[in-house]
Amino acid sequence: MTGLLLGAHMSIAGGVSQALDRAASVGSNAVQVFTKNNRQWAGPPIDEQDIERWRTKMPALGIVYAVSHASYLINLGSPNDALWEKSRIAHQDEIRRAHAYAIPHVVLHPGAHTGSGATTAIDRIAGALNRIHAETPEYGDTITCLEIMAGQGTVLGRNLEQLRAIIDGIEDKERVGVCLDTCHAFAAGYDIRSQAGYAGFMAEVDRWLGLEAVKVWHFNDSKGALGSHVDRHTHIGEGEIGVEGFRHILNDPRWAGIAMLLETPKEDTLEEDAMNLARLCTLVEDPARIPPGLRAPA
Repeated sequence: MTGLLLGAHMSIAGGVSQALDRAASVGSNAVQVFTKNNRQWAGPPIDEQDIERWRTKMPALGIVYAVSHASYLINLGSPNDALWEKSRIAHQDEIRRAHAYAIPHVVLHPGAHTGSGATTAIDRIAGALNRIHAETPEYGDTITCLEIMAGQGTVLGRNLEQLRAIIDGIEDKERVGVCLDTCHAFAAGYDIRSQAGYAGFMAEVDRWLGLEAVKVWHFNDSKGALGSHVDRHTHIGEGEIGVEGFRHILNDPRWAGIAMLLETPKEDTLEEDAMNLARLCTLVEDPARIPPGLRAPA
């Protein structure tokens, strides 16, 4: 098997490229970023100097893979036309920014129907992405990764079937993929704690989406119980999933080349990231697959 891609979501304080330095500081070789303030609709102009720093620093620091996460404000499933249009424009900008940094994947929370019903909202999500794709052919190599969600309230993407339904409505399927979040999947009712449970989940992923649709994993333990639909992340091994659920994924050869990224709670010191990455590395059966920066000293 090839080496693992392990990392975490990192702050972009000081510039998007600063996330690379933070990722390297904990020994990781992969990173997730926002390409602008995730709690604002509009971002500043793209910083060409920061893009150049990104291009230089990424190989220099040994960061092999990066993914961006779209703003939490975006709701492509909204029945409100004004919010839907605002969300569509915002996600189109997310794709533009990712493309500028040569980031291949943009993780997106599919949205919420807020009372209009899942079927209507699924059509609106697909419609928004179709329009974005039609208007941005120059960004065709930048893929939106629909994230599986815990399913709180009217949130969509609460199961694999809903993700499939959205994808079915997208005309250019080469421009869409999937992000699997361990906490979300568990809270949605997919039990990955045992080898048998994980195998069952993989069979469902293959049935509904195809394993090749999965472009990135989010690694988070779950404060909520199985099927609780509670989206609460916690440290690896300290939640309801436990370390064994992560062992199955880490040692599955089908995920060679697919990054596994933490979104667990942390302070600016990044000590928690270092702790969680170290815990993950203890689960890897072949030490040669551990990223160089995370290997124990000889």
